[in-house]
Amino acid sequence: MSLLDVRNLEVTYADGSAAVRGVDVSLEAGGKLGIAGESGCGKSTLALALLRLLPAGTRVGGEILLDGEDVLAMKWGRVRAVRWAGASIVFQGAMHSLNAVHRVGDQIAEPILLHRKATAAGARTRAGELLEQVGLPAAHARAYPHELSGGQRQRVMIAMALACDPRLIIADEPTTALDVMIQAQILRLIAGLVTEQDLALVMISHDLSVLADTCDRLAVMYAGRIVEEGPARQVFDDSRHPYGKALSGAFPRIGDPASRFAPRGLPGDPPDPAAVPTGCAFHPRCPVALESCSVDDQRLREAGAGRRAACVHVPEAAASPSAVPEPEASPHPGPGAGTDGAGIPVPGPAPSSDATGALGKPASAPPPLLSAEGLHVSFPGRHGGDTARAVDGVDLDLRAGEIVALVGESGCGKTTLARSLLGLLPPTAGRVTFDGRPLDYSSGALRTYRKRVQLVLQDPSGSLNPRHTVYDAVAEGLRIHRYGGDERAAVAEALSRAGLRPAERFFQRYPHELSGGQRQRVVIAGALVLEPKLLVADEPVASLDASVRGEILALLLRLRDELDLSALVVTHDLGLAWNIADRVAVMYLGRIVETGSVEQVLSAPRHPYTQALLSVLPDAPGEPVVLAGEPPDPSRISAGCRFHARCPVLASGEAERAGVADACLTRDPEILGGGGEEQAACHYAATSSTSNPSELIR
Repeated sequence: MSLLDVRNLEVTYADGSAAVRGVDVSLEAGGKLGIAGESGCGKSTLALALLRLLPAGTRVGGEILLDGEDVLAMKWGRVRAVRWAGASIVFQGAMHSLNAVHRVGDQIAEPILLHRKATAAGARTRAGELLEQVGLPAAHARAYPHELSGGQRQRVMIAMALACDPRLIIADEPTTALDVMIQAQILRLIAGLVTEQDLALVMISHDLSVLADTCDRLAVMYAGRIVEEGPARQVFDDSRHPYGKALSGAFPRIGDPASRFAPRGLPGDPPDPAAVPTGCAFHPRCPVALESCSVDDQRLREAGAGRRAACVHVPEAAASPSAVPEPEASPHPGPGAGTDGAGIPVPGPAPSSDATGALGKPASAPPPLLSAEGLHVSFPGRHGGDTARAVDGVDLDLRAGEIVALVGESGCGKTTLARSLLGLLPPTAGRVTFDGRPLDYSSGALRTYRKRVQLVLQDPSGSLNPRHTVYDAVAEGLRIHRYGGDERAAVAEALSRAGLRPAERFFQRYPHELSGGQRQRVVIAGALVLEPKLLVADEPVASLDASVRGEILALLLRLRDELDLSALVVTHDLGLAWNIADRVAVMYLGRIVETGSVEQVLSAPRHPYTQALLSVLPDAPGEPVVLAGEPPDPSRISAGCRFHARCPVLASGEAERAGVADACLTRDPEILGGGGEEQAACHYAATSSTSNPSELIR
C-alpha cells in the first residue's frame, strides 16, 4: 500500500475558485514526487490540502489516504497529531515562517513538547540533535532567526519538520531565492534525509530543473489539474505536453548557443480558477492547439512507459516523441531573435567578445559609462569588534549598451557593491565615476545622478505601494524630480516600453490586480520613465515563475537594443547570466575573483570558485562540488587567498603539486582590473595550462 494516495481530489475556495480539479497521485515510502507549475496552477493548494491547512469555507472532495487513513475524515485532534507525526511541511519563506522574537531552539522544541510529551530539558536536547542532523551546530539553538543566514534558516525549518519523526515531508519551494551553493546544500540534505530515514517527499517548485535533479517522478500542474506525469528526468528532457515543454524550455542550459540572448517565456497568464476555459484549459496559450482543443477536454492518458499526459497529440507522441509538433517560429524577428512575453520582438544574439574588445567593439571603444576604481565599503563591527569589509577593493567597468551580471553566493558583497554604485552607500575608499566624472555625494548631485541610474528591486510586490495605482507608481519619479513635461504621456510611454499595452488600460489598476510579471513590468516602467542610461537590477526575476522570467529577461534585452540602455544585473542565477549578459563578474568575500565574457567565464571557468558554482547547477555534467559552509565572515578575512579555506584545488593537493600552495595560504591574489578581458584572481589558475581546469576540482 502507498504511503500517500490522493484520489480524485477537488478543492474549491469560498469564492468559487476551483483550485484543484480531480487530482490523483500516489507515493511510496522512500519516494520523491515533484510538483511543478506556474503560480496559480494549484500546486500549493494541493500541498495544503494534504494536511487540511486550507482556510475555512473551502470545499474539499475526494480522498487523501495517509498510511491508509483518510485525512479528510479525521477528527480535529487526530489531524493535529498527523500534521507532525504523520506528515509535516517546510514552507517557502523561512524568515516569515519563524517567529522573530523566539530562539530557533525553542521553536524546534515546541512541537516535541506538544506531541511527544517530553520534558523541557529533553525537548531542548532533541532540538540540538535535530540541528546537528541538518548540518548546524547545536549551539545555534540559542540564535534568533535574524542572526542566521537564509540557508541556515531553511535548515532550521527542515529540523522543525523532522521534530516528531514524520513519514512524509512536504517541501513548498524550499530553495526559492537561495543562491546556487546553498540550494545544492539544501537539496542534498533533503535527499539524504529521505534515503536515510525512509521518508517520502512531495516537493513543489516552479523550477523543473531542480525537480528533475531531486525527484524520482514529476507531475506538472495547470489550471488545477495534472497535465503530465512520469519519471522526472524524462519529463524535463522530453516533455509530452506543450505546457511542460514550455516550462522546461524556460530554463537555459549553460553552454547551449540556442539560449544565448534568447530567453523563452510563455505568453499570457494561467486562467482564473473561477473561470477556467472550456475544452483543454491550456488551449488559449498553446502554440500547437487544434480547433478541437477549445471544445474537447483532455484527460491523462498513457504517453509511454510509466508516463501520462493530457494532450490531443499524446497518441502520436507515445509512439514517437518527435511527433509532438514544435510551435512555428514568428516570421517577424530576425535570425536568432524571439519575442518577449507580450509578443514584442527582441534582438538575436549579440556579437561575442573577441580580440577587438568587449562585444566586438574596436579597441578604441569609448570610456566606460560607469566605473568602480579600488572601491572599499566597510561597516563597524558589533560591540567594537573587527570592521566588516563587505566590498574590499573592486574595479569594475560598465559600457554603454552593455549588460553585466554580478554573481556569487549570498553574503559575498554583491548587493553592497550595487548600493555603493547607486550612491546609496558612500565608499570607505576608492571612487565611482559616471560618464567620466567622479560621483558627487551631495544631495543635489545625487538627485541628478539617480535620474540617470535607476534601481529595479527583486520583489515587485514589495516594491509597489499596494494603495497606489499603476499610474501613481510610475509617475512618482517624475513628481520627485519635478518633471515639467506631459506627465500622462510620459507614464504611458514608459508603460508601453515595458510591454504593458495599451498603457491606459493599466493606469487605474492596483498591484494586487496584476500578475507577477505585470507587476515587475510596472517596476521597470517606473525606472524607465526618467529615461535613465543605466539600470541596476537586484535579482529581477528570482521571485517570478519560469514562464514570466523569460518575458522580463527578453524585455531587458529589448530595452538595451532600443535605448542603448546599460544594466548591471545582480544575481545568484548563472543561467540568467548566460541568457542575457555580455560579461560576468564573479564575486567572493568582497572581491571580484573572475571576470570576462559570459562565453569565456561560464564555458571554461578558471577560478575554482566559479567552477564549483557551475558544478552544482541542476543539469550540470559530472559530480557536483558542494562547498562546505557559507562565505566566511567579512570581519575575519584570513591571510592569503580569501577562498583558500574552501578551495577544492588546495584541498586535493593539486595546488601543492603546482608549487603554489604557500602562495594560496600567505599571499592575496592581485585585485582584478575592471575591463572586459578575461581574468581570474587565483594563484593556481595563473600557472595551470590545462584545457579543462574544472576537472581538477571533481
